[in-house]
Amino acid sequence: MKNITPKLIKLFKEGYCTPQIARIAKKIKQPSTTIHYNIKKLEKEKAIRTYKAVFDYKKIGEGFCTYVLINLSPDEYGNPERISEELAKHPEIESVDIITGDWEMILKVRTKDIDEYYNFIKNVISRKGITNLKSLTSMKQIKTEFVTL
Repeated sequence: MKNITPKLIKLFKEGYCTPQIARIAKKIKQPSTTIHYNIKKLEKEKAIRTYKAVFDYKKIGEGFCTYVLINLSPDEYGNPERISEELAKHPEIESVDIITGDWEMILKVRTKDIDEYYNFIKNVISRKGITNLKSLTSMKQIKTEFVTL
């Protein structure tokens, strides 16, 4: 049988997942039509942005997770959205947040291992506009996307 796992993982990360309406209906004891109507309403209001699979990242080759604190140069400080949007395009970056405190931005980065992370930092993060960064490596993830592992 053909192995399409990498293609499926990519699609699931992009939001190609759907809610299990029959399972939800059974759990909260409501008709499927009521569940479907309410889900569509939440989607229309953009309260639900997408559906996404929650992975065991070690099993899909992305087990190295690092949080990266970033300081921006003075000329970029006034428009952190510009660099944030540029960084968000990279598939290794799971989340980008503009924050307060001693740092301007925090990234959640997933790679296969430390070597891949090093190449990512060297080729993507080490760029004009970023003056300082601090990496915080996750030793073990206990909960992600509201799911306890």
